[in-house]
Amino acid sequence: MKSQGYVAVAFFALISSSMAAQPDAKGIEFFESKIRPVLVDKCYECHAAGAKVKGGLRLDTRAGMLKGGDNGPALVAGKPAASLLIKAINYDGDLQMPPKGKLSAQVIADFSTWIEMGAPDPREDSASSERKLGSIEINEARRFWSFQPVRKPEPPPVPGDRSTAPIDRFIAAKLAEKGLEPVTAADKHTLIRRATFDLLGLPPTPAEIDAFVNDDSADAYAKLLDRLLASPQYGEAQARYWLDVARYAEDQAHTFAVKPYTNAYRYRDWVIDSFNADLPYDRFVKLQIAADLMDNDGSPASNNQRAALGFFGLGAQYYKNSDAAKAAADELDDRVDTLTRGFLGLTVSCARCHDHKFDPIPTQDYYSIAGIFWSSKLADVSMGSKEEQARYQEGQTKVQAAEKKVKDLLQVEKDKLIGAKIDQLPQYFIAAWKCEARKLTQADYSTETQAKVDKLDSACLGRFTKLMNRKSPAIPALDAWRRSLPKAGAPAEPSSEVVKAARDFADAVKATLAKGSDKSKDEMMQSLFGEKGVFPITDAEVVNKMPSDCKKEYETRKREQTEVAKSAPPMPPSAHGLAEAAPVNLNVYIRGNPAKQGEPAPRRFLHILAGDNPPEFKKGSGRLELAQAIGDAKNPLTARVMVNRIWQQHFGRGIVGTPSNFGALGERPTHPELLDYLAARFVESDWSIKQIHREIMLSSTYRQSSERNPQAMQVDPDNRLLWRMSRQRLKVEEFRDALLAVCGNLDRTMGGSTTNLDSASNVRRTVYAKISRHDLNGLLRLFDFPDANITSDRRSETTVPQQQLFVLNSAFMANQAKAFAARLKNEANDDGARIRRAFVLAFGRAATDDDVETGLRYLQGKDSAKDAAANKLTRWERYAQALLASNEFLYID
Repeated sequence: MKSQGYVAVAFFALISSSMAAQPDAKGIEFFESKIRPVLVDKCYECHAAGAKVKGGLRLDTRAGMLKGGDNGPALVAGKPAASLLIKAINYDGDLQMPPKGKLSAQVIADFSTWIEMGAPDPREDSASSERKLGSIEINEARRFWSFQPVRKPEPPPVPGDRSTAPIDRFIAAKLAEKGLEPVTAADKHTLIRRATFDLLGLPPTPAEIDAFVNDDSADAYAKLLDRLLASPQYGEAQARYWLDVARYAEDQAHTFAVKPYTNAYRYRDWVIDSFNADLPYDRFVKLQIAADLMDNDGSPASNNQRAALGFFGLGAQYYKNSDAAKAAADELDDRVDTLTRGFLGLTVSCARCHDHKFDPIPTQDYYSIAGIFWSSKLADVSMGSKEEQARYQEGQTKVQAAEKKVKDLLQVEKDKLIGAKIDQLPQYFIAAWKCEARKLTQADYSTETQAKVDKLDSACLGRFTKLMNRKSPAIPALDAWRRSLPKAGAPAEPSSEVVKAARDFADAVKATLAKGSDKSKDEMMQSLFGEKGVFPITDAEVVNKMPSDCKKEYETRKREQTEVAKSAPPMPPSAHGLAEAAPVNLNVYIRGNPAKQGEPAPRRFLHILAGDNPPEFKKGSGRLELAQAIGDAKNPLTARVMVNRIWQQHFGRGIVGTPSNFGALGERPTHPELLDYLAARFVESDWSIKQIHREIMLSSTYRQSSERNPQAMQVDPDNRLLWRMSRQRLKVEEFRDALLAVCGNLDRTMGGSTTNLDSASNVRRTVYAKISRHDLNGLLRLFDFPDANITSDRRSETTVPQQQLFVLNSAFMANQAKAFAARLKNEANDDGARIRRAFVLAFGRAATDDDVETGLRYLQGKDSAKDAAANKLTRWERYAQALLASNEFLYID
C-alpha cells in the first residue's frame, strides 16, 4: 500500500548534516548536470517555493534539504545503502518516489553516486537564488577573471632574484610575499630523468645520461630539451594527455551491441603526428571541429587532417530503440560538453536543463551550440584525394558490372531449373492439402507419410506445407490456399476447386518467373527456390547442371570478375568523423526534455565570449564558424586553458587547479599574471606547444629539486607557490613503457592499428593499446586510467592492494623481471657491476656503496629447499623485480 504523504516525507526527509561540508568543484558539477535537473523536473511540483509543500519538505534550496520534513533522515551522505532515499527511488517496498513513475536505472545510479560523493549541493539558502531564463547579467559577468582579455604583463622585479627568466620572476614574487625561498636546483641525474619522462614518457638511457652529465657547456640543458622535443617519442607521450581530454576510445558502452570503431587509430595517430610536427594549437583546435570544411590543397597531409574529426566522430552513441529523442539529446550533450570543457574550460553542459547557476551561460546558448552538432552527422570521412576517390569509384563501377554479368548468367540458368520445379508445384499443393485434411481426423499424421503415398520428396513437402500455412501478405498466392483449406466433415479428397487453386498457384509463380525482375528480392520466389527455400537451388548446383558451352562462358565471366576485382584501386583510408547535414536551429528543450520545446536557439557562439548580440552562423552547420571563434587569438579562454594544461603536465597541478573549469566553480589561478604571460607568449609563438614546453622547462622553477623545507611546508604544504618540485607518480602508460624500455623489450614502432594489452607478445607503447568504454583493460583500470565515456582533465591517483599484487604476482611483471635480469647478465661481467648497471637503467642514477652491498648480500644468500621448490624466479630475477616494483622506479623527483 502507498501512503502519498508519508512517502513524500520519507523520501526527502532530513538530509544528513554532513552535506553542509563545502563540496568540491567536481561534486558541484555532478550535482548540476545529474541531480538538480531531476529534482526540478520530478520534485519541485510538490516540494518548492510556490507549491503546496507536502510533508513540510522544501527541495528547492540546500537549507530545505538539510532541514528535511516531518520524518527522520532519508539520506546518509557517503552511504547509499543506508539511505532511505535510494530505497524509495528503487521502489523497494511501500516507499515509491516519485509517485508518478520510477526513475530510470541510470538516474538511480546517479543518485547513488551523488550520495557516495557526500551529496554535494551548492544551492544557496534562498529560493530567490534560482536564476530565471534571461536574467543573467552578461556585462557584469565579463568582469570575471577568465573572461577578461589576455594581456601580457611585465614580469615583476624581484630584489635579489637569481634568475632573469620571466617565469621565475612571477614565481619568486609570490614566494617573497610569504617570506619563502625556492629550494636548491636538482642535480643533473634527476633533471634528465624528469625532463625525459615529461616529454617522452620514457626513461633516459645510460648513454643519454652520461652525455648530459658530462656536458659542461652552458647550453647543455637547452640542447637536451631540443633533442627531446625533436624525438618522435615526444608526440606519443604528449598525445596521451590530449586523448584523455578527447575521451578517446574504440568502441561504445551505451548500446546493446558493442560497436567497434575500426579506424579509431587514425585519430590517435593524427594527434601524435600533430604534436611531433608542432602543429599550431589554433589550427589543431579548428581541425578537430571542422577539418572537412577547411582549405584542402589535395596533398596527403591535407587529406590526412580529416582524421582530426575523430574528436567528435569517436564520441558516445546511445541506444535509441527505447527513447530515440532522449538518446539523440544525450549524444549532443556529449559533444557540447567535450567541446566546451576541452577547448574553453567551461561547463556549458550544466545549462542543458536550466540557465547555468554559476556561470553566464543561458540555456539558449547551450542549444545554440547543440544545434551546430544537430546540423552535423556522424560519418566515415575519406582521407583520400579527389583523384583517389574518383579512381576508386570508377574501379567499383567496373567490379559491379563484372559481378552483374556473372549473376545474370547464373539467373538465366537458374530460371531453367526453377521452371522444371514449377511443374511439380500442383502435386505438392494437393499433397499438402491432403495432409491437412487427414490431420483433422488423425492429429499425428505427418508430411513424411503423405510424401511416401504421393512419391514426393519428404523434406520438400514438409517445407512446402510450412510455407503454405505461413501468413505473409507479400505472397498473395497463399490466399487461394487459405480459402481452400479442408474443414471438419468435408471429403478427404481434394475438390475441383482445390485442384484449380493448385494450378493457379503454379501459374502465379510462372508469371513471376516470366517478369524477369530481380527475383532475389521477391519473397515468394525466395521462399520457394532460394538457398533456404522449399526447393533450394544453390549457385553450385546451377553451375554443375550447366551445358558445357554455357559453363565455359560462366568460367570466362568469373575469371574476368576476379581480374577486375584484383586490379581495382583499393578504397582510400577513412576515419570516423562528422559531415554536414541539413542546417537546423534547435529550440530550447524545457528542463532538458526534447518533448517540451521553448524559444528558438539560433546557431551561434556563446554570448559571454561573442558579445551581446552574437552573429548567427550561416555557413552550413556552423561548425567552421564555431572552430574559428574558438581558435580566435582574441578568445580569452583558448590559450589560457591550453597553457594551463601544459603547466599541469610539468608540475602535477595547473596554475588553475581545475583545468577544464575556468568558471565560477573552478579554482582561481594561483599565479594569474603568470598564466596570462604564458597565454600571450603562446599566441606570440604562433601557438607553438613545443615553445611553451621549452620556456617552462628552461625556468629555474622547473629545475628545482624536490627536497623539503620545514618552514615552507608550514606555510605552503601543498606547494601551490612552487617553492620546490613536487614528486609525481608515473601514469600507467609511462609505468608500463618504462618497464619495457628498461628491460630491453620495448618495440618503438610508431602508428598503426590498435594492440591488445592482454597479449604477452605485445611490447609496443601503451598509447597504441585498445581503449574500450565497454570493457577497459584490467591493467589500465587498476592504475587509474580515466573513464573514456567523458572528457578527463586529470588522472586520479589511488593506492590499493591490487596494485602491489600486480607488481608482485602478475605474469607481465615476472616476464619483465626475467628480461631485466637477462639484460644485466649480458651487459656486465659480475654481480657488483650488474647492480650498478641496474640502478642506472631503472633509476637514472649511480648506485651507492650501500645499494651495492645490500644487493650483493641478497644475491649471495641461499634459498631453503622448500623456498627453492616454490620460487618460479631465480634470485637475480627476484632482485630485478624488486627494483622494478620500487617507489624509486614509480616516482619522478
